Amino acid sequence: MQATPKTRHTTVTAVLCDMDNTLFDLVGAKREACRCVVDYLGAGDPEALFLQFLRGVHGFENHANIRDYLEALGVYEQAAFEVCCRTYEDVKLKMVEAYPGVDETLRRLADAGVGLAVVTDAESFQARRRLDRSGLAGYFEVVVTPEVSGKRKPEPDSLIYALRRLDTAPGEAMMVGDSLVRDIAPGRQIGTTTAFAAYGDWRPNRPVEIEADIILRNFAELIGHVGIPGR
Repeated sequence: MQATPKTRHTTVTAVLCDMDNTLFDLVGAKREACRCVVDYLGAGDPEALFLQFLRGVHGFENHANIRDYLEALGVYEQAAFEVCCRTYEDVKLKMVEAYPGVDETLRRLADAGVGLAVVTDAESFQARRRLDRSGLAGYFEVVVTPEVSGKRKPEPDSLIYALRRLDTAPGEAMMVGDSLVRDIAPGRQIGTTTAFAAYGDWRPNRPVEIEADIILRNFAELIGHVGIPGR
């Protein structure tokens, strides 16, 4: 997929960021959490447990996925299930760490007066925990979750809500995310510049019909595209 840069006639005054796998590696954290759960059980396969969360049956973060896995293994007990859930959450959060360059890039954007918002499908509680853990919470004026906007991406409601809170028109904003379907498509729909965080895209196949204006090899490349001068 080739980038198709948009000719801009306005300055980017706001950046909307997806959170998981855009600011930090949540999939890697989930895989390590699944490994620790399997270690506790002494049975099963970490990747098989991870795949439970991708089925779309209970949701990407729902503990019912762990319950289903324990039942499939024939080892379900309520006490063990509770330990597995605690282990999963504790390890996953412990592994959350901002990608290289994210902290510095957000600081430079904030110092330049660029409005910053997180637009995520994570629950509000999980979003706050991860942003606090990664040390990034203080950079964002607005954090929009489905509980706030009433819709999940790729519906554009969360993006529109963030722009209203930042008092920014879509044409003056950039949407950054690791999913062409859930981040780039709604950004294009409402008229923002779109930046695809290719470094965080863990999915095996990319929809060729969705193109971003910018393809990022790392988060720090945002600086050049937003127009913040180098040191």
